[in-house]
Amino acid sequence: MEPDLRTPDLQGDSAGAKRNEIAAYFNATFDRYTSLFETLACDEAYYEKPISLRHPLIFYYGHTATFFVNKMILAGLIEQRINPRLESMFAVGVDEMSWDDLDETHYEWPSVQEVRDYRGEVKGLVNQFIRQSPLSLPIGWEDPWWVILMGIEHEQIHLETSSVLIRQQRIELVQPHDAWRPCDTTATAPANDLVSIPGGKVRLGKALDDPHYGWDNEYGHHEADVESFQTSRLLVSNQEFMEFVNAGGYTTDRLWLPEGLEWRNYAGADCPTFWIRQEDGWQLRLMTEVVDMPWDWPVEVNYHEANAFCSWKSAQTGLPVRVPTEDEWYRIFDHTGRIEPAAGELADANLHLDHFASSCPVNRFAHGDLYDVTGNVWQWTETAMYPFDGFQVHPLYDDFTTPTFDQQHNLMKGGSWISCGNEALKSSRYAFRRHFFQHAGFRYVVTDASPEQSYTGYETERMLSEYAEFHYGDTYYDVPNFPRALARIAIEAMGDRPARKALDLGCAVGRATFELAEHFQQVTGIDFSARFINLGVQLASQGVIRYAIADEGDLVLYRERQLADLDLGDVADRVEFFQGDACNLKDNITGFDLIVAANLIDRLYDPGLFLRDIHQRLNPGGILLIASPYTWLEEHTEKDKWLGGFKQDGENVTTLDGLKGALLPHFDLMQAPRQVPFVIRETSRKFQHTLSDVTLWLRR
Repeated sequence: MEPDLRTPDLQGDSAGAKRNEIAAYFNATFDRYTSLFETLACDEAYYEKPISLRHPLIFYYGHTATFFVNKMILAGLIEQRINPRLESMFAVGVDEMSWDDLDETHYEWPSVQEVRDYRGEVKGLVNQFIRQSPLSLPIGWEDPWWVILMGIEHEQIHLETSSVLIRQQRIELVQPHDAWRPCDTTATAPANDLVSIPGGKVRLGKALDDPHYGWDNEYGHHEADVESFQTSRLLVSNQEFMEFVNAGGYTTDRLWLPEGLEWRNYAGADCPTFWIRQEDGWQLRLMTEVVDMPWDWPVEVNYHEANAFCSWKSAQTGLPVRVPTEDEWYRIFDHTGRIEPAAGELADANLHLDHFASSCPVNRFAHGDLYDVTGNVWQWTETAMYPFDGFQVHPLYDDFTTPTFDQQHNLMKGGSWISCGNEALKSSRYAFRRHFFQHAGFRYVVTDASPEQSYTGYETERMLSEYAEFHYGDTYYDVPNFPRALARIAIEAMGDRPARKALDLGCAVGRATFELAEHFQQVTGIDFSARFINLGVQLASQGVIRYAIADEGDLVLYRERQLADLDLGDVADRVEFFQGDACNLKDNITGFDLIVAANLIDRLYDPGLFLRDIHQRLNPGGILLIASPYTWLEEHTEKDKWLGGFKQDGENVTTLDGLKGALLPHFDLMQAPRQVPFVIRETSRKFQHTLSDVTLWLRR
């Protein structure tokens, strides 16, 4: 393969030269992917599933071409499809939910020749775009050309994942190919040992003006201080892993995590998947052939197997052994002074198909005092996929990464022998389910530091997401943010009164709680819903929340909100959140200088009970703010407990009348009620516009 066909620099001075570079990159990738399927020996190989969890290979043969057409249609770059039937059939791949999640769907797949012809048409379409479309530099992710780069990099991903499926196809259905020759070098496996890695800070994430294409999860920023640790000098070889197999590692339940034990029992695994046990020894399945076991090559396993090995290694040595985190992998990379290969140079790693179409010995490529920091096989990490601060989805591929924010996909780093384009960059972030097989192995680290994990997925429950947008989202129809507006009203009313403690009662997801903390020394947010306050807790502890809001139908839009961006980054240590019942508060909820009850009283089962005792929670001279649209509903409050909104003795009784009757024994109404508007977004085209009556009451 040509070493200069790297993912291109998106900057430059010459649009013509860049057009030619992208054309070369597209065609080389497209042809490389086509040649991969020439390793299939017959048409039958396209239609027999290599594993039950994935589509047959005919799907992946057509899928990458269809991706170009579907994204170009979505971006408005073309108006007509080439083949709507194929572009529907080949649209969506499979990320199986579990190792036993069998897909029994049957398709009337097209012939191999039909798909081959279709790929030729797509190749012509994309080349026509590259030749004729205006190009200005630099290319950013809102540029039409980004769609072309997205399609190329998407095909690079499937170059790798399809090669794994071919490796899992029956050996009778595949054949060697001159463009896909494996390494033919092997020797006695070297002994592994440990290298010390100094602690230090890592800074991950890149800016939108980065000169290279990236997937959405690469953008934003993340910083961490990493403690010093030791790492294995080499990737774990087949020989080193054989010690674990011989020691009964696959049959010792205590070495396996519960999830890994379930997978092992279901799969009946007693050795790595690509190992073949023969009477006279072991063999290894490569992509198109079976060879005698190269003991000095890296073992290829899933995360569960790597984790079980580390548990065994820890028991053998008495040392805390595990696979590294993503942050620790960056410290390993930085320790070696690694740089990515320049255009026109062969990689000094088994990477980018520059050397072999297989793994190679673990001591072939030295990187400082380590080996294979990048290349040879991907390296499993302890880190579940998560978004960096500032993460945002690309509007043309909003489900590339977001489905992996589920604590079930672990990151792999470093790339493998077939990792090309974006995959070969240090910044690339790919995650797979822990039972999944790639060309992946591992190195281990020795450290007392526990890998920190926090759930940072997207809240998708509709009501929670609507409230998150209501409190922290965009402004609609020029209506100011409602919780913030109430906090401003309350703070203004406080004047020069003491501002020690405030209570945000019915705080929902907590925006007013944070806003009040700009003025008060301590603010407590209480809500009946633990699910609501958990968003406030997450924002206080992590500084960020992420949620998905309805667009139309099943389509969603993704949002990230940070305290710092709301100018509230310095108040998190002054807020606390608790679950509680406003009609039955604990005795210690007292001593406040301000209580805010926003849109609460018409949702209480007994608002009179709440009002009867609320003065006991306030200091003399304190202020009670009540806001409500007075939307009384029997599903929330029995009618005989409504404060107003009914006739009594033939006369109208308003909620304000009810409030005065309940509060005037202990409060004075400070000013006439005022109406404050708010807007709740339901979808991109449906909004609720409401007026809330705001009254301020001074505790006598």
